[in-house]
Amino acid sequence: METRCVPFDGLKNPSRPHVKVILATMFVILCWAYSPIGIRIGLQAYEPGQLALVRFLIASVFMAVVAVAKGISWPRLGDLPLLAVLGFFAVSLHHIALNYGQRGVSAGAASVLAQSTPLFSTLLAHFVFKDRVGGWQWGCVLCGLLGAAVVVTGDRGLGDMDARGLLILLAALSWSVYFSLQKRHTHRYDGLTMVCYTVWSGTLLLFIFAPGVLDAARQASASVNLAVLILGIFPSALAYLAWAYVLAHSDVSRASMALYLIPPSAMLMASLVLAERPATMVIVGAIIVLASVLALNFEPVKVAKVD
Repeated sequence: METRCVPFDGLKNPSRPHVKVILATMFVILCWAYSPIGIRIGLQAYEPGQLALVRFLIASVFMAVVAVAKGISWPRLGDLPLLAVLGFFAVSLHHIALNYGQRGVSAGAASVLAQSTPLFSTLLAHFVFKDRVGGWQWGCVLCGLLGAAVVVTGDRGLGDMDARGLLILLAALSWSVYFSLQKRHTHRYDGLTMVCYTVWSGTLLLFIFAPGVLDAARQASASVNLAVLILGIFPSALAYLAWAYVLAHSDVSRASMALYLIPPSAMLMASLVLAERPATMVIVGAIIVLASVLALNFEPVKVAKVD
């Protein structure tokens, strides 16, 4: 989940922020790379909807502590529907689709497909918000979707392909809808306030999965519950605060480039924790997807002819 900048106090030593930004960026990459691994472990004891609820109950409590410490404004009554919509796309739909999708694909493949959000943001910009999309962007989108198809079909082989992997793309689409709406309404609140209310509203919507959660938690092993606890605190809460710090102290486009390290980090982590080995086609598809997403930011400049 992405967030807008949260203001932080400057530091007296000009050399220290650079080191802190690097450390914060590495922390974010590790947290979000762990997310598909934590989901894979959590699904051993929880249903996908239950896992999303437990994860964000933990995150909601943690964000409440941060909100009390930092101080956030009360939401305006007229903004409640907007906050509910943001919570639905950023938390509820995104993580339900993500959890169900990971029943059909490996953690490494899921991390690659989740990075396809900019492709869907481009499609939304054209078809929904009527923004102009050039030929370069269309080429990047088509190549990226081709790469995603390679990942889905190559994860377990064409014969054993699981269509639930396509739900990861639905999760990416859901996130792109949230991000597009959030960008257009970010002026209403500061970054921390917007994130808190988005997380809380999305968590409330997940309460439809509450039946059976306590039984699942009691029956789950200590290692599974620990993995879910880490999932709720680090990728779902602390990483957002660290990412806000990074955005506040560095160029946004440059900082965003670091997020392309998440899929290879997730694959390495999955190989160590889950003993997963990414298929060759998944690696090929990952290169296509990440290259396409990266290329969206580098449209060639047309040089005018001089007579």
